[in-house]
Amino acid sequence: MKSFITTPIYYVNDIPHIGHAYTTLLADMLKRYQKLKGMEVFMLTGTDEHGQKIEQSAKNKNQSPQDYVDSISLKFKDLWTYFNIDYDRFIRTTEIKHKMSVQKAFEKMQAVGDIYKGEYEGHYCISCESYFTPSQIQIQGKCPDCGREMQIIKEESYFFALSKYQDRLLEWLNNNDCIYPAFRKKEVINFIENGLSDLSITRTSFEWGIPIPTQEKDSFHVIYVWLDALLNYISALGWGDNENNMEFWGEAHQFIGKDILRFHAIYWPAFLMSLGLELPKRLYVHGWWLIEGIKMSKSLGNVINPKEIAESFGKDCLRYFLMREVSFGQDGDFSKLALINRINSDLANELGNLLSRTLGMAEKYFTLKLNINEQSLNEFSQENTEFNKILSSLDEWIDKMQPSRYLEELWKVFGLANMMVARYEPWVLMKNGQSERVQSLLVLLCNILIKGALALYPIMPEKSAEILDVFSIKPESNMYDFFITQNKFILNLELKKIGAIFPKVEIEILQEEQKQESNLKQQDQLIDIADFKKLDIRIATILEAEYVSKSNKLLKLKLDFGMYQRQVISGIAQHYLPDSLIGKQVCVLFNLKPVKLMGEMSEGMILTAKDKDSLRLIMPEMPVQNGSVIS
Repeated sequence: MKSFITTPIYYVNDIPHIGHAYTTLLADMLKRYQKLKGMEVFMLTGTDEHGQKIEQSAKNKNQSPQDYVDSISLKFKDLWTYFNIDYDRFIRTTEIKHKMSVQKAFEKMQAVGDIYKGEYEGHYCISCESYFTPSQIQIQGKCPDCGREMQIIKEESYFFALSKYQDRLLEWLNNNDCIYPAFRKKEVINFIENGLSDLSITRTSFEWGIPIPTQEKDSFHVIYVWLDALLNYISALGWGDNENNMEFWGEAHQFIGKDILRFHAIYWPAFLMSLGLELPKRLYVHGWWLIEGIKMSKSLGNVINPKEIAESFGKDCLRYFLMREVSFGQDGDFSKLALINRINSDLANELGNLLSRTLGMAEKYFTLKLNINEQSLNEFSQENTEFNKILSSLDEWIDKMQPSRYLEELWKVFGLANMMVARYEPWVLMKNGQSERVQSLLVLLCNILIKGALALYPIMPEKSAEILDVFSIKPESNMYDFFITQNKFILNLELKKIGAIFPKVEIEILQEEQKQESNLKQQDQLIDIADFKKLDIRIATILEAEYVSKSNKLLKLKLDFGMYQRQVISGIAQHYLPDSLIGKQVCVLFNLKPVKLMGEMSEGMILTAKDKDSLRLIMPEMPVQNGSVIS
């Protein structure tokens, strides 16, 4: 059976961060899992390199657009090499063959009457490369997705007849199990039911894009970046050219972040319908990785470099943390302390300790050579039944794209194995002359480690391979079939010694690192009075306060600045009850760029003071007129 797995192609406006790594590692995990199951898998990733934002960024750096995208695209490719991502194709939208496929798609859509010429007038966000209708705009002039200022543009444009496909899109969504998690599908259905407008698919105000394949008089039109970008999924398979790999498209599994759901669940299937192609089997939609409840942002300085984390704690440990820490589809908070706790608790204490104890006893009692007959395992039939029950249930959690639950169940296997050691006390059995029983127990534990490592391989390929090498086993589909699918055992083992595979991480290392970072920041962040004057800090009274849906850290506050009222999202929910805040005056950074947090717009930041155990609002000693400036 063939399978096609894709990541989004990443926009080359900045270097890759932990969110990009998360998406790509999820795709890599699914590919490795499907290959273990004996499937033929084609994995695609790459970079999206056209658009007005790219053209502007290149100009700001005094580079040509091509030189600019070459440098950023290479950073993504190098990072995936570092993480040993098992992709089959890295596509760039500046490739000639991709351009030819996009132009051919444009011609085919035009030929079936789905593209027509008109004029676009309305709001456009350069940052998101997105158009917005008046009903989608929550704050006048601000992008509903990123909170940045939008342009009102009026220009000649070609349009795609998106509204024509409204009923077919709803039929597809209602009749297919095509978007995970399911609540994301409901969001898309609600959006479509509110009515679809035809989509402007060309621009004339910039040049960095694929020109439309039409008359010379229209050569100044370039194709909208999302039509260009989405078509990468089929151009990479040869669509419009040799089509040598299009057979993989029939079983397409696509990973995306929640911020690009609309493009992939509405525009993309409509484009495919227009081209007469099959629709994706699954869209897997993940959440964001946040830092203390705040979305990562270069302007906030809280972007996490995945390579730096991997170099400090290990590539596979980072992979494990990202898959285990958060339920797929939900937002997650990233912290080094949480990562260390996972390493020490799950990896070192549970799995690492099981391997170490098993090898230690095998060496001490049997010089690393074990040999029993099959009947000897009958004594542990109850535990073996439980092991098999757990291992046979794991497929369900991958099918539902819940790697966190997959790992939770797998760790029950390692926990049960450790409990067997404590229950049977093999050191006591040896003293009582029951060496055959001990040898049978160790053979069972070795087989459980083999089965567990094979199941863990898609998430932790390097460490799993190290564990399997102890038993001279390779992480291959025939081994997976033998040990897990058929639930068979090997009874004759010659083991290899190995050091601590998951050394514990001392918390002091993190504390020292944070201290050094703090000292460097203090040196780097000295400012003068001119810098301070850039801050517009004002007094405001809290009029309303309520919890933000699906967050245990954030409050939504309505603030009165005298002549203005604003909404601010603040991470103080664990320190203040909403009702207790009504009427209090607070200090607010007034000229902070608006940002969207957990789906809510935040226009400013409330100032707080944080000590070891609490967070406290900074408030004036006496009542002050709302809107007063702090200087």
